[in-house]
Amino acid sequence: MLTCAQVCIPQDFALSLDLGPGDGIDRASADRIAAWAARVPTDGNSAGIALQHAALETAPEPALVVVLRSDRPFRAPDIFPEMSEDTTFAAPDIRLGDGGRLLWARIPFTNFDDAANSVAVTVTDGHRAASLERTALGAQVPPPPYERAIAGASLGTLLNMAIVALIGGLILNVMPCVLPVLSVKLSSAMKVGAQGAARVRAGFLMASAGIIAFMWALAGVTLALRQAGLSVGWGIQFQNPVFLAIMTLLVVLFAANMFGLFEITLPQSWTSRLAAASGQPTFAGDFFTGAFAAVLATPCSAPFLGTAVAFALAGRPVDIFVIFTAMGLGLALPYFAVAARPGLVASLPKPGRWMIVVKAALGLLLAGTAAWLLWVLAGVGGRETAIAVTAALTLAVALLALRLPETGGLRRLRGAAVAGLAALAIAAPLVIDSRIAGASRIAEGQEIDWIPFDRGDIARRVSRGQIVFLDITADWCITCKANKTLVINRDPVAGILNGGGDVVPMQADWTRPDDRIARFLRDHGRYGIPFNAVYGPEAPDGVLLPEVLTADLVLDALRKAGGDAVTDLARAN
Repeated sequence: MLTCAQVCIPQDFALSLDLGPGDGIDRASADRIAAWAARVPTDGNSAGIALQHAALETAPEPALVVVLRSDRPFRAPDIFPEMSEDTTFAAPDIRLGDGGRLLWARIPFTNFDDAANSVAVTVTDGHRAASLERTALGAQVPPPPYERAIAGASLGTLLNMAIVALIGGLILNVMPCVLPVLSVKLSSAMKVGAQGAARVRAGFLMASAGIIAFMWALAGVTLALRQAGLSVGWGIQFQNPVFLAIMTLLVVLFAANMFGLFEITLPQSWTSRLAAASGQPTFAGDFFTGAFAAVLATPCSAPFLGTAVAFALAGRPVDIFVIFTAMGLGLALPYFAVAARPGLVASLPKPGRWMIVVKAALGLLLAGTAAWLLWVLAGVGGRETAIAVTAALTLAVALLALRLPETGGLRRLRGAAVAGLAALAIAAPLVIDSRIAGASRIAEGQEIDWIPFDRGDIARRVSRGQIVFLDITADWCITCKANKTLVINRDPVAGILNGGGDVVPMQADWTRPDDRIARFLRDHGRYGIPFNAVYGPEAPDGVLLPEVLTADLVLDALRKAGGDAVTDLARAN
């Protein structure tokens, strides 16, 4: 039989009953047996129901679509498909047509066995029930008898969510991923600090425009992917090795420029037109700086941001553009503040030797970001890809360094740069190999014995009285890393998760694309990570945690899900 809560779990029972000799008929038991026997599904011919068609749908998510015909109208039907022991389903979308005699149903998978190629269906309609013969899956997906109208959010709701997105975008400026973004911001401020107020204002407004333009581009790509039936979420571009390689190249070039290894110069005629032959930064550079800062901020998830992104990705195209615009405005608020008060830049010290030290420090921050991107690339694209990108970057920057003039200070700088690059080229394969081997977990302090993510296993364990702490993470999610370092891998949380017994830590790795994880997040109204939830006997539907964790939040969720048993564990730790 199938035992169902949020998902249905196949279970087997061996039942037996010893009947002693009797001296007559037990009328009450006979009537009870007859009443329940009448509810046992008959075959399709007896019930007047036939399974006309069944097919697999792949977009917008994997699902089974079936069409049934009845000789009399359905009134309150329900449907129960069976494919294989490892295939489970979510709630069906049932639509009736042809005066109620046609039943069209779409049943999303929660777990799908690729080897399954046929389906058996049981349909109920009040006291009428039929078990239909197993049929092979067809290639053509039948259309529904009608399309459901999706009600759009009201103007007030949209405005409220835009405010939430604005706050989330502003908070992104102080999240753990802010260091590389801060480097770009400070670099921009240093470039225009010695110029007039009008130039400072225009430059920071152009940087703000770059942030918002990137958010609009991200909204457009999101809509295109959703239209194509692909899973979308916040930060999933970091699952693409090509994107990671390009981002690594850009960050390395920024770092090399900070170290003074090269300067990009334009033809004299262009320079005269763009900067009046003064060598000052251009508006195009300011625009690119803003867009680049926005790109580097996307691996982070901030408070309020998850709510806003979930609202946008579950809504209409206008909802996506409004929410992404609001996030961009929030992220750009510091730029707008400087544009409104250009005198803030003037408070920086006057240009001098200190700028060389600051630029070197900013270069180191960007170099650290490049190392992190290579580390993520090793997990997403594999060892060979990461080593190939490292070798290409080393060669490119070495060629740039060799172009430095033959002056004393620059000669020493060039020698140090080439030596550092050689050390990087030698050490990179070792670092990447250690990352592939899982040494990153040890460096991270990760000692929790996680079990792999299995949606059905959550319900099974909860039915046995266990508590499941679910962590959906990825190598590119910096907020996830912060949560682990500051909360999950420390006592008292780590002590409870490692305590064995009734608390089970379960982890899903979304570093690479995984439709199972994407569907699970979407079913819970989330489109980004980190995602943490606690399931238990007292909370079978789960207690969802916010993006940024604290020990008190986790312990409170564990208590809500498991009651006194968790309280005793917390005291012990």
